[in-house]
Amino acid sequence: MVFRLDDQRYGLRLDRVRRSIRVVAVVPLPEAPAIVLGVIDLAGEVLAVIDLRQRFGHPHREIRLTDQLLIAWTGRRTVALLVDETLGVIDAAPESYTPVDDTVPGVGFIEGTLRCEDGLVLIHDLGRLLSLDEEAAVDHALEVLNP
Repeated sequence: MVFRLDDQRYGLRLDRVRRSIRVVAVVPLPEAPAIVLGVIDLAGEVLAVIDLRQRFGHPHREIRLTDQLLIAWTGRRTVALLVDETLGVIDAAPESYTPVDDTVPGVGFIEGTLRCEDGLVLIHDLGRLLSLDEEAAVDHALEVLNP
């Protein structure tokens, strides 16, 4: 699944994405890490809303009605990822994907790159999106919300 923040395209493995929805009201979550904008209620499931703009180094801006939420699985929890726009699924040949070597410094949560006709798309590893400390802080904040 490819999405956009400002003019930059990013991607997630499709098997990690449940769906894309229009942005809804985000309720602030006390004691959550800065990367967590708050929570939403999605069909009775409370999900943390992750600020990908902050995580990927984009300038802060207020949530817009045109924004979208990607509902995705990190490997430990389902989260809502705030994005400017979802661009859809790219049907790419396997040879257009290049995994990133973990020994390369500074790759953080980049899993690989996808070569497209109009440039590269960075594919992110949702399993590394939140640090262990951030995961623990989200757990604690959600417990406070639902004792």
